[in-house]
Amino acid sequence: MEKKPEKAKKHDQAVDSEKQPLLYHLMQLRTLLMHCGIAILVGFIASFYFLCDPLMNFITAPIHARGIEIIYTAVSEALTTQLKVSFVAGVVAVSPYLFYSIWAYVKPALYDNEIRLFRTLFFIALLLFLTGIVFCYQYVYTLALNFFFVAGENLATPMLSIDKYIGFLFGFILPFGIVFELPVAIFMFTRLGWVDYAMLSSSRKYVFFGIFIFAAILTPPDVVSQCMLGFPMYVLYEVGVQVSRFTKPREPKEEQTDKAE
Repeated sequence: MEKKPEKAKKHDQAVDSEKQPLLYHLMQLRTLLMHCGIAILVGFIASFYFLCDPLMNFITAPIHARGIEIIYTAVSEALTTQLKVSFVAGVVAVSPYLFYSIWAYVKPALYDNEIRLFRTLFFIALLLFLTGIVFCYQYVYTLALNFFFVAGENLATPMLSIDKYIGFLFGFILPFGIVFELPVAIFMFTRLGWVDYAMLSSSRKYVFFGIFIFAAILTPPDVVSQCMLGFPMYVLYEVGVQVSRFTKPREPKEEQTDKAE
């Protein structure tokens, strides 16, 4: 009996996966969500018991270095803040497992070239996200703190609430990690045929306006934070525009099927 080539086998597996009933995919998705939820719970508990104090010391170091006192104004505020920090740390700690689980779920529906592309995009997206976090914390966040403290030093004595400080920190840093994914998002949209270089380059003035509205929504309510997020975001948009110039739209599925056969 003649054996099928490896590419034909993978193509048949992808077709079989597409023909599986919707209920099967929903059950697989439910299993994925359950496993991810359990992993996040384990990471949260471990972070709370083993990493909470070092993390709180690290997070509050920029404030303590300026000799500013951190307080809490509600009975449960200190505990709930530690729980928030532990939850975020737990998600970060188990993120490799979460990404692997999602990858295992979507992989059967992908072709070989899409699998290679997905792997490359994953590492690029992870690198950009971490770059955004580090860039913000090392440069932008420090400048923002200095600006706010200098602006208010003659008006009042700073006594920061721990919950509001942590909320400000996360609200400032996490958006930078997200918006640094913009070149990857533009690449994916170009591959899908939703946008192209001509469309992106002709929409610059509208995008510039939209970016600063988006930055105002994501950041704390002040002009400095908005500008510190908006300008890097626009630079990343320009990088994405240049990426789209050299990106070809994805071939229709019928053409991929013909080539696989």
